Amino acid sequence: MNILISNDDGIYANGIKVLAEHLSQFYDTYVIAPDSERSAAGHSITLNSPLRVKEIENLYGAKRAWAVSGTPGDCVKIGVNAILSQEEKPDLVISGINHGPNLGHDIIYSGTVSCAIEAAMMNIPSIAVSLNSYKPSLDDFKFSAEFIENLIPKLDKFYFPEKSVLNVNIPGIPKEDIAGVVVTQMGGRMFTDNYEKRIDPRGKVYYWMAGKLSTEKEPINTDIYAIRQNKISITPLTFNLTHTNSINDLNDVLCKNNLCEWF
Repeated sequence: MNILISNDDGIYANGIKVLAEHLSQFYDTYVIAPDSERSAAGHSITLNSPLRVKEIENLYGAKRAWAVSGTPGDCVKIGVNAILSQEEKPDLVISGINHGPNLGHDIIYSGTVSCAIEAAMMNIPSIAVSLNSYKPSLDDFKFSAEFIENLIPKLDKFYFPEKSVLNVNIPGIPKEDIAGVVVTQMGGRMFTDNYEKRIDPRGKVYYWMAGKLSTEKEPINTDIYAIRQNKISITPLTFNLTHTNSINDLNDVLCKNNLCEWF
């Protein structure tokens, strides 16, 4: 099996290092990741400037590795369409291991999840994986890498629906304290939207985002609730944003017999 590994923390981040080193023992792995951190880049791609691609020798046990001057989405897109040969094309794309969680509404901003979505747009099964720790050490990622190793063969029996990815969040606690694994739905707000107003040395006003962890209650079937219970959360996500339940209602309001002849 060929596995393409990417991320949004940059190619030299601890999370991608541990994941690639671990999975390279079992699979043919390729690493294509941003040359520097691109956290919260969302699903952006580069259109108005060239992408610089540098191959890096002997990195993390991968068969080949490249650093890209673009976004996480760029990395998967250019990797599959331009960098990798036909024999190197991925059977699975894994994005991570992210430094910090990707839960609830924050998934929308996530470069980590966007890597996986970019693969899904090309009908490649994909997983985004994040560690719920904001200052993790190298060793903190080891259990997460082992968990993904064990997850991959279990997914042989799972059919990845079109336009979907799996979003995995792992508590940043010792292995023995993890309370289990649960399949979840996307939750609500992980952080509050607070901004601190400050004055720079020249007397000009600027703002710094300073959101705090939300204390709002979450339904028990959500990813945020699972992490709060020290459980590993696995959430199937889709990037098809159509609100199908509203189509008939909207037709009833705007159209008759599916003909919108009101102008």
